[in-house]
Amino acid sequence: YPSGNLAILVVREKKQLTCIVQEDKPRNAKIQAVFKSSGRSACYYPNGAVWININIQGGEYFDQAGSRVRRWTWPNSVASPGPHVPLSPIFLSLNQHVGVRILGQDKIVVSFLAMGQQAKFSMGTKVKVSDGSRLPPPARLGRDELLLLASRVRILQLLDRMQGCLNFPSNEQRDKIKPPSYLVTQTLKILQLCTSADTSKELHPAIRAKVKA
Repeated sequence: YPSGNLAILVVREKKQLTCIVQEDKPRNAKIQAVFKSSGRSACYYPNGAVWININIQGGEYFDQAGSRVRRWTWPNSVASPGPHVPLSPIFLSLNQHVGVRILGQDKIVVSFLAMGQQAKFSMGTKVKVSDGSRLPPPARLGRDELLLLASRVRILQLLDRMQGCLNFPSNEQRDKIKPPSYLVTQTLKILQLCTSADTSKELHPAIRAKVKA
């Protein structure tokens, strides 16, 4: 960086390359992005939340609350379950000097711009997923995990309601306020997990009652 702090570090380990982007701080600089030539990469928001998560099958785009906004699969990801979802170009600004452009699995570029000069790092790669390397199906959540997730959402709902009471003391105004989109999304996700999991007839209503769905 113009400040003299380390911005981008590229490390080679055997045949693998790793590109690490750090924030502009002299000490305890947080990692803002990691790109690996193995096909796995991640970008992070300033608060540490995952922004972009990429693997050999595709990727996901999250908002700062942790809700998934977009997902995609690579064209050559033959082992990806479900229909193919193409990538829409993504442009990120990690900070004032570092940007990321994602146009394809082999077209991921990290750009550094400072004092009128620019450096580009190509971190894209072509990694084909074969049937032999198919990832195992995700483990289903059990009763305790589902109840814990439901309790977490319920706590977030109560905190949001408390904030609404502080901002809008009038009941009439408060009743018109809709819950945040991330709470609605998380509630729907838990209900979907509950439906897909091997839950008992008693557990499903209990979880619905917790999240007030």
